[in-house]
Amino acid sequence: MPAADPNSTDDHDHASSVTRQIFRDKTGAEASHVVYAPGRVNLIGEHTDYNGGFVLPMAIGLGITIAARPRTDRRVRMWSAQRPAEPVEFEVSGAMPPGEPAWSNYVRGVIAGLQAAGAEVPGFDAVVHATLPGGGGLSSSAALEVAMATLGELLAGVTLDPERRALLCQKAEHDFAGTPCGIMDQFAVVFGKRGHLLLIDCQSRARTLVPMRGDDVSLLVINTMVKHELNDGGYKSRRDDCYEAARRLGVGELRDATPRRVDEARALLPERLFRRARHVVTENVRTLAAVDALRAGEWQQLGELMYASHASLRDDYDVSCAELDAVVAAARGLGPERGIFGCRMTGGGFGGCCIALVQAARAAEVEAALRASYRAATGIEPTIFATQPADGPAVLLQP
Repeated sequence: MPAADPNSTDDHDHASSVTRQIFRDKTGAEASHVVYAPGRVNLIGEHTDYNGGFVLPMAIGLGITIAARPRTDRRVRMWSAQRPAEPVEFEVSGAMPPGEPAWSNYVRGVIAGLQAAGAEVPGFDAVVHATLPGGGGLSSSAALEVAMATLGELLAGVTLDPERRALLCQKAEHDFAGTPCGIMDQFAVVFGKRGHLLLIDCQSRARTLVPMRGDDVSLLVINTMVKHELNDGGYKSRRDDCYEAARRLGVGELRDATPRRVDEARALLPERLFRRARHVVTENVRTLAAVDALRAGEWQQLGELMYASHASLRDDYDVSCAELDAVVAAARGLGPERGIFGCRMTGGGFGGCCIALVQAARAAEVEAALRASYRAATGIEPTIFATQPADGPAVLLQP
């Protein structure tokens, strides 16, 4: 696991200091280990990962920091800095069940996975501090899982292959949180690299780093402040729709179908399944085209692909909402002449965040305009921040 980059512009030092102080306040002792894992944002390629498709995410400069100290028994005590309450407490054992509160299941699931992999994770005290908004579509769950896996490996004295670590975290989310996610979130967090997006072929798990060339563009993340929970059935129902559409099309995964094949089979599919399949196959085409646009620095072309992605998610996949649509409409209204090339919802949907591609020199102007438009349309004050592709997990302190 790489040590923290001392020249990083991400505020690891501040997050580490804050988390260690909270740990000191809660336990009366000094943390011996501090780890960090970033959130992620997906530029394009939405709801394609569990269909074997292509995605283009990146790690961001917000994430989750854990300060910890091992215990001499098998007891775990964890505090969340964002949820001031009594600690979550449980025993590390061979048969660890899910429990309460819900956020602790990401931790329990990772520990269970490490135990199953032969790692002897001891008991520990820990404080979890997040700079990511929960439920915003920025993979706070994957960040917590990867941070916990990083900590668990340190405490157990083992080092997992990075891909195995990512898959272990994905399994934890499936088994303990009840969210049947694809591999994108955990891979984006584990394999994040500063200055690069990560093209993932979710069928073969092949990964290609795609540089974000030049400093003339920036990315804005706009949090609508509308929260969503992916385990409410909305995510699973769409996944089931895709699997049924693939079955009717005679392919193993929708990745193996083409837009032409889906159009030709329209009479064989109920309207809802047709629209689900059309989104997935056209989103794969858009994602690969976005890689070409990135490599060529064709920002307007990339922006149009982002708008097309949002329209497909809204109209064919039915995962947008009025608040997300309001952000994208405001971006469209501004246009390249006002400094914005493209915008789309990102993440699972039903609320959460949008991502916008903007001229770096006009990012502050664009942010102010989007904020005012969204507030006028919804009465909600959004949270907006600029980001660039960031590095993956880091060990900030160890003995």
